Amino acid sequence: MKIMTRMTRIFFLAILVFSLAGIPGAIAADSQDSVVEQVIQRGVLRVGMSTFVPWAMKDKTGKLIGFEIDVATRLAEDMGVKVEFVPTKWSGVIPALLTGKFDVIIGGMGILPSRNLKVNFTAPYDYTGMSMVASKKMAAGMTGIEAFNKPGVTIAARLGSTAVTAAKKYLPNAEIRMFDDEAQAYQEVINGRAHAVVGSAPTPAFQAIKYPDKLFLPIDGTFTREPIGFAVQKGDVDTLNYFNNWIGYVDAEGWLKARKTYWFETKDWESQIQ
Repeated sequence: MKIMTRMTRIFFLAILVFSLAGIPGAIAADSQDSVVEQVIQRGVLRVGMSTFVPWAMKDKTGKLIGFEIDVATRLAEDMGVKVEFVPTKWSGVIPALLTGKFDVIIGGMGILPSRNLKVNFTAPYDYTGMSMVASKKMAAGMTGIEAFNKPGVTIAARLGSTAVTAAKKYLPNAEIRMFDDEAQAYQEVINGRAHAVVGSAPTPAFQAIKYPDKLFLPIDGTFTREPIGFAVQKGDVDTLNYFNNWIGYVDAEGWLKARKTYWFETKDWESQIQ
């Protein structure tokens, strides 16, 4: 009887193992290292991002600088590893994260429910909002957001960004023209081929200052408020926990506020890119 009982247990254990083998991640989950552990073992934190002023941009020497660059660099330093930036088209940045091309997205990504279905977000480390800058040639006399919510009005925005979401929500009657690169969207307005561009503050205001003869601000401030977070793959509790605690630590330290003030409320860095 004891022999039969032992054989029976072995038989049912074998069935359990084969059953779990058919469930993706059922066994691998225990042996799979978290992204944080992989980063420490590798010695490099790979960060997915895209360039847009003043979050991430290249200086005169081709080096990446900006608010997000500072954030990712400090994060890597506190982890005791190097940082590797992986520039990616914004429209494809989430698919690239999901296929493992980098460990985390740190690129001014707005926390949206639709995005949260695909990735996990950290607690917000920043807040931003959408603003607008318009063409003096195309949009002369147009003030207020409703003035642009009309057929025949062309709005430029960056493909895959929350600027597109905001434009579709607040300017449903206008034509939304989308571009892979944010600089292309602004150039469309500067060249007089679109009435206005919707983008994250303070970039529209910076562009109006840079091209005062061609651009103006048709609205004061921003017309949305968006939380910004790191994006990571789903199911990695340890990594999400570490990033959340790190954000809380540097926020309490005052470091995040200091970097945000430097990049968004001063132009002390402008000489580095001109």
